[in-house]
Amino acid sequence: MRSSSLDWRWQLSKLRVFSGKQICKLLEQHGFVNVRQRGSHVVMQKKTESSTITVPVPIHPTIRIGTLQSIIRQSKLPRELFEV
Repeated sequence: MRSSSLDWRWQLSKLRVFSGKQICKLLEQHGFVNVRQRGSHVVMQKKTESSTITVPVPIHPTIRIGTLQSIIRQSKLPRELFEV
């Protein structure tokens, strides 16, 4: 039997595997613009009424889970867009 403190983990869906280019395309579909690139990193931005959201995206074949979680948090997009 699982402890109740771990039950929330079973409710979260798994995140998909993305490449950097796929993430940039997804961000563009939600109003982000590619503002610059330096080496293997692209900086995407979205202007809102009160601020500007800036998200750096590494252009790698596969994005690691921690990096993907950071991109989700910084972009303020719903997690469901990134799930299986």
